[in-house]
Amino acid sequence: MSMIESIILAIIEGVTEFLPVSSTGHLIIASSLMGINEDPFTKAYTVIVQFGAILSVLVLYWRYFLTSWSFYKKLFIAFLPAAVLGLLVADKIDAILGSVEVVAYSLILGGIALILFERYTKLHDGKEVGEIKNSSAFKIGFYQCLAFIPGVSRSAASIIGGLFEGLNRKAAAEFSFFLGVPTLTGACFVKLLKSRDVITADNIGLLLMGTFVAFIAATLAIKSFIQFLNRHGFTIFGIYRIIVGVVLLVVLAVTKH
Repeated sequence: MSMIESIILAIIEGVTEFLPVSSTGHLIIASSLMGINEDPFTKAYTVIVQFGAILSVLVLYWRYFLTSWSFYKKLFIAFLPAAVLGLLVADKIDAILGSVEVVAYSLILGGIALILFERYTKLHDGKEVGEIKNSSAFKIGFYQCLAFIPGVSRSAASIIGGLFEGLNRKAAAEFSFFLGVPTLTGACFVKLLKSRDVITADNIGLLLMGTFVAFIAATLAIKSFIQFLNRHGFTIFGIYRIIVGVVLLVVLAVTKH
């Protein structure tokens, strides 16, 4: 992986991590288009640079993280399902992590779900982040686990879970951001431990640069996403997912013949 390729992947990660379009899916697509080999370092890179996206949430929403222990309690409860299931299915996740076909179908199904839930949320204003009950936080955590399937999108799964639990659009998106902090931190930490042998003095510069680029891209994306969401809702993201998924399936069908 060259420096230019690593920067492109970091930008894609930062822009898509908190949008309901699947950062993992877009990274797999981009890697495939650029012909980047699915070697151990590349797989580690796409996970570890997520730390830059984590930092963007902490910087933009630092006041939330200084509110009360109740906030942390809800995050911990919501994080538990992914923490437990993630350890159990980690090897199976790696096995399908490079499947463009899985990404395509996941994008389409997730896009349909977003459009349907957008119509549903127009019926009520919904609750704010501070009104989330512990039981609702736990359920949202289980929705997030759907993102173990490449292309589903951690953000989309947890946002849909939040909408299902009665949150308004903005609150569902923001709680998804907050939930991403422990979830992505845990994923980064585990991947770092497993990748000690592939991270060397020659490639650590790519990781540091990628993390910084992902931070900048995610910061800009979050600000734009919330503004767009307040005006237009989730429908456009659902349509985008369906279009990308269909195009991928067509390309895969053509290349097989």
